[in-house]
Amino acid sequence: MAAADRIRSLRDRIRYHEERYYVRDDPEISDAEFDELMRELRELEQAHPHLLTPDSPTQRVGGRPVEGFATVEHARPMLSLDNAYTEAELRAFDERVRKGLDARGAVAYVAELKIDGLSIALTYEDGRLVRGATRGDGRRGEDVTSNVRTIRAIPLQLRDWPSGRLEIRGEVFFPRAAFARLNREREEAGEPAFANPRNAAAGTMRNLDPAQVGRRGLGAHVYDAVGLTGETHHSVLLERMRAWGLPVEPHASRCDGIDAVVAFCEAWRDRRETMVFETDGVVVKVDDLGARERLGATSKFPRWAVAFKFPALQATTRLERIDLQVGRTGAVTPVAVLAPVLLAGSTISMATLHNAEEVRRKDVRPGDRVLIEKGGDVIPKVVKVVDPDRPDRPDPWEMARACPSCGSTLVRPEEEIVWRCENSSCPARLRRSLEHFASRHAMDIEGLGEAVIDQLIAQDVIHDAADLYRLTAEQLEALVVEPQEPRSERARPRKLGKFGRNLAERIDRSRTTDLWRLIHGLGIRHVGERASQILAQAFGSLDALGSASVEALQRTPEIGPVLARSVRSWFDEPHNTELLRRLAANGVRPAPPPAAPADGARPLEGKTFVITGTLDALSREAAAAEIERLGGRVAASVSRKTSWVVIGRDPGGKAARARELGVETMDEAELLRLLDSSAL
Repeated sequence: MAAADRIRSLRDRIRYHEERYYVRDDPEISDAEFDELMRELRELEQAHPHLLTPDSPTQRVGGRPVEGFATVEHARPMLSLDNAYTEAELRAFDERVRKGLDARGAVAYVAELKIDGLSIALTYEDGRLVRGATRGDGRRGEDVTSNVRTIRAIPLQLRDWPSGRLEIRGEVFFPRAAFARLNREREEAGEPAFANPRNAAAGTMRNLDPAQVGRRGLGAHVYDAVGLTGETHHSVLLERMRAWGLPVEPHASRCDGIDAVVAFCEAWRDRRETMVFETDGVVVKVDDLGARERLGATSKFPRWAVAFKFPALQATTRLERIDLQVGRTGAVTPVAVLAPVLLAGSTISMATLHNAEEVRRKDVRPGDRVLIEKGGDVIPKVVKVVDPDRPDRPDPWEMARACPSCGSTLVRPEEEIVWRCENSSCPARLRRSLEHFASRHAMDIEGLGEAVIDQLIAQDVIHDAADLYRLTAEQLEALVVEPQEPRSERARPRKLGKFGRNLAERIDRSRTTDLWRLIHGLGIRHVGERASQILAQAFGSLDALGSASVEALQRTPEIGPVLARSVRSWFDEPHNTELLRRLAANGVRPAPPPAAPADGARPLEGKTFVITGTLDALSREAAAAEIERLGGRVAASVSRKTSWVVIGRDPGGKAARARELGVETMDEAELLRLLDSSAL
């Protein structure tokens, strides 16, 4: 068989099996067989690069992180939905519809499970995916095409595709298992858990690195098509989209009259936990598309649709004990360990207690019967104590004063409610702290990710960041890592090989990175990227920063008392000073910041900049660092207090926002001239 024919055959087979696995949840072949098809296709495309096309299954994940998202306009506004919470409100909606249509009999509806995710608009041209955009404000959204392409449930090429341009509306969501894993990782890192799958999906789709989006395992379902002619009913349209290979939620049902709608909602109220995704209700839509046109919409909602919301899920059980968990930043969080209880189809044995103050406020004690609630949270929360007046209750629970992992004294900074372990070498903090240390906005050690760190810790090779600089290329080449993507053809343990040697070179290069990157990578509480740059510029070295008093730190522009005390506390911890000593002993010599302008002048003092689009002569990070070195401030969003908006290539909505507010703009050439003249 000729290469072109074999490639075409492989793509068709892979698309078919992706649909079976990701859309229908009914695979026909094993992971190993799927991987073999992908491997053969990739090798053929590499051997015949002229046959590679953007819609090939091999092109889903790739590319470097982008610097921002452009704003795009939807083919038709994406309106929100009005809510109904009771059967009476559902029937009132039906009454309004029948009155608006002057209908004497029952109106046919389509009932669809309401997915707790992020609304998305997919543009296809002649059947090929060309754009993916978020809902945004309903009229304009962010172009997230690179991220959308990583979602395997979304076809890059439609089957029996329609000609012309078509916008498909749908929802991107987190499957339950993927959402639980993500929140567990965030809790362990001392980061706040996503409140619900919708927040998690939104945060993921706004990630600037498509490869990270692909690893999170998002799913998708579609529910509408804009720009299609000839259809008269929504129920028929759903079947047509399903025939194109789009992931239509399979439980959508045509309901003849409001009684059938109410029965559908009641049935799914108790069955919702059986789904692979979180659903918080049912979307009810008039089936007849012509009737929809007659009903129209208000300025906010269509009159032909409503969202029926399910009530929060609750259960009572006994709280057996309160454990402490340590995250990456050292946040020590109390967690309720419960007598297992069945709640909406799953067994619950843990619930979040948020912080010690919350435990005290609710007066939760071991042995109490408690009411727990699951309304989208993966780890339910404790709502209240059921029997607070029982005579045999133990004494009130008290927060421990020592870290449960390393024994270091816990501290609670003023004006905070969270207790923290400030030992950066604490085993419970190690994994996440190393990921942060290596991240793009810290030491920027590309390739030092979760899988590699896990194996280095498992083999007892590293105990803190300083140990990274004792690793040899030979060690990393021989390191065997577990796969992060079980549906990949690389889904088997493998040696790093050449990747390990490249990683060793990146670690070595980071020894002389910018001082602010090292400060940020240390993970000092409250010290983010900008504060790290300010501290690096003000003190010039780690020695000077480490010996600065709280008063001296507070005299630094933009450094307040909370941050100053946090820095001083970090450097006062013996474990941390030992880490710095070992980093230096292992050759970590960060580059000092550029010299300040002559006579300490800060010509851009009091000026606020926003940068949008791509800059050519220097990166956005470099431009921001130079602006801040000269006393200016770089903000993330445009407001009336913004001094200038710097507009690069392919700017996003910030350029339009600047025009709306009358904020001055400049291009990159003007920015360079301003920086050059200010530095004189």
